[in-house]
Amino acid sequence: TMSLREHALSLFRGAVGTVRPAPMLKRALKLQGDGCPQLLVKGQAFPVKRDLYLVGFGKAVLGMAAAAEEILGDHLTRGIINVPLGIQESLQRAGMQEMLLKPHSKIQVIEGARNNLPDAEALKGAVAIQELAEGLTADDLLLVLISGGGSALLPAPIPPILLEEKEKLTKLLASRGAAIQELNIVRKTLSVLKGGGLAQLAHPARVVSLILSDVIGDPLDIIASGPTAASSHSVQDCLQILTKYNLLHNLPESVEMVLSSSPTKPTAPENYSHVSNIILGSNTLALEEAKRQAEGLGYAALVLSAAVHGEVGRVAMLYCQLIQLVHLGFTGLGDGPLGDELRGNLLQLAAELQIPGLDLDKFLQALRGLGPSRPVCILAGGETTVQLQGTGKGGRNQELALRVGLGLHRAQATGASSPQGRCEILFFSGGTDGQDGPTEAAGAFCSPGLVAEALQEGLDVEVFLRNNDSYTFFSQFQGGRHLLVTGLTGTNVMDIQAILIRAM
Repeated sequence: TMSLREHALSLFRGAVGTVRPAPMLKRALKLQGDGCPQLLVKGQAFPVKRDLYLVGFGKAVLGMAAAAEEILGDHLTRGIINVPLGIQESLQRAGMQEMLLKPHSKIQVIEGARNNLPDAEALKGAVAIQELAEGLTADDLLLVLISGGGSALLPAPIPPILLEEKEKLTKLLASRGAAIQELNIVRKTLSVLKGGGLAQLAHPARVVSLILSDVIGDPLDIIASGPTAASSHSVQDCLQILTKYNLLHNLPESVEMVLSSSPTKPTAPENYSHVSNIILGSNTLALEEAKRQAEGLGYAALVLSAAVHGEVGRVAMLYCQLIQLVHLGFTGLGDGPLGDELRGNLLQLAAELQIPGLDLDKFLQALRGLGPSRPVCILAGGETTVQLQGTGKGGRNQELALRVGLGLHRAQATGASSPQGRCEILFFSGGTDGQDGPTEAAGAFCSPGLVAEALQEGLDVEVFLRNNDSYTFFSQFQGGRHLLVTGLTGTNVMDIQAILIRAM
């Protein structure tokens, strides 16, 4: 029989495979007719009257562009895409030819944003995209490919703000625990192209955006900071965020200048009638595929939510309590006082985390109805946040797995967990882009025995966590066996977590 770890890997690969750019694009995009060709996107038709241009930015855009060029053929006049530094070489090395452009492609590739931070190369690409958009006419069609990581790859600060100044401000916000939505609101306010700027510059051309979402709830104006979507935020929202994180009084002069002259109202939605934004792939799609795979492996599979977010320690607690509850069910004690206590704790935690669209009551009912004999797989997705306190190396997925391992260890030590019924338990968390933080791991696995086994190797989990050093821990522990290493996947729909439990 396959190990839980092999099952977990197979679920993760299946989930990622279904949101890989090429197959996804080929399902959604067609070109029809020769005389006056039409671009069909998920059944919507867009006439190609004159020239067809393509621009794109994001971690998954290279594969999307390769598939798009194959579909568009000679109708494509010219394209420019901004992609992460080193991605062409990585995909080449990984033998992922289908995600690379053909020789003599009409699409210019600019690589930048080392470590997902805007840099001079990304700025050069953004300027080229801006110039292309500004030159379009009413008869042109602009196809825009957008995926996660697009924010860092499309930096065009409003003059006189310098890239370094905007960068420093973003880093400060992130280090103080600002959520991705908050970061993007600030970025948009200080940007020429974000917050609908690109769509405005491309007017009067027809703009069709194909989007791979890496943001909870798929809000168009937040994914890659919404370059082709009407922004629902104003300069007031930006000022509020800067106040919240105590940054309003030491801003660079250039930022103060831009903020004081920014329009107080967001651009009206009717100014975007020339734009169609279409979501092609999301975390929900990936989770649906993982569920299908889990059921194929014999699991009773449930999806908790595609919108799990919040501080990594709180989310780890949620998963620990869920694992304990399922484990109790396996030992036939799910309906006793311990089960009631866990359910109460879970409901309170879920209320605190405010996970959109999660009906935990209903979920727990479904969990109760599963019966003790079948293995259980609980799937979830989203994106947690880590408040950095140390100087270690890691990523939110590895830290989440390590915190779940510690939580399970503590529950056993205090007897809060049920007697060790003969159960195998595995938890994993992985980034669908194949990269967790500045590491080559996508995430990590853990089991209830992790902390005790680590202590035998002289590794103290709590010390590593205090230093936000999850990657170093997993690299040293059992020769790195608990790291989830997939290589770059060429796509990005946030993170996927799974709990696998079966009787032994």
